[in-house]
Amino acid sequence: MHVSTSTSVATGTSRYRWRVVDIVVASVIGVAAGVVFWLWGQAWPALDTALSFTPGLSGLLAGGWLFAGVLGGLVIRKPGAAVYAEVVAAVVSMAIGTQWGFTTLIWGVVQGLAAELGFALFAYASWRLAAALVSGALAGVAVALLDTFFSSVAALSIEARIVYGVSAIVSGVLLAGLVSWLLMRALAATGALDRFAAGREHRTREAAPDAA
Repeated sequence: MHVSTSTSVATGTSRYRWRVVDIVVASVIGVAAGVVFWLWGQAWPALDTALSFTPGLSGLLAGGWLFAGVLGGLVIRKPGAAVYAEVVAAVVSMAIGTQWGFTTLIWGVVQGLAAELGFALFAYASWRLAAALVSGALAGVAVALLDTFFSSVAALSIEARIVYGVSAIVSGVLLAGLVSWLLMRALAATGALDRFAAGREHRTREAAPDAA
């Protein structure tokens, strides 16, 4: 990770260089998401029971642990942002105390790498909704594979595991991809992202609404 203290607009090869503000904001996103992860984990037993009428449908809950990477990538827009935010969130959630212990970190690393791959497929050049959905979908694929092979889900029937996997991917697309994209736009509208490309894009759209 290359770090620069410059606050100027990144151009050319320097557009991949991390500024101090990038690290700070990515860390804030990760910490905030980690608290949400922990809260989601507290709600998970009740939500899992509510979805138990169809074995495997609890995969729909997976997206609640996937959005940090997608949101971090959409805001920072530099290589490594997605995996960094997701890992920080996993560490914070684990530090607060989850029922899954150290495996939370392993899941966070894999999920973050998958979300990162989604943006890499667009060469870190597109930050539109499609990139967010792809990133969320790949994170969903990652958690589907992890859960169906290395968690209690692996004990379910093959049919239930398929339902779980598909549900996790759908959840990744919607909760991690779509919701993160909407959240990024909402943050940009408040002015909180004015030092980032996401914020500048929003201001450009506001100045020229017909071109949006």
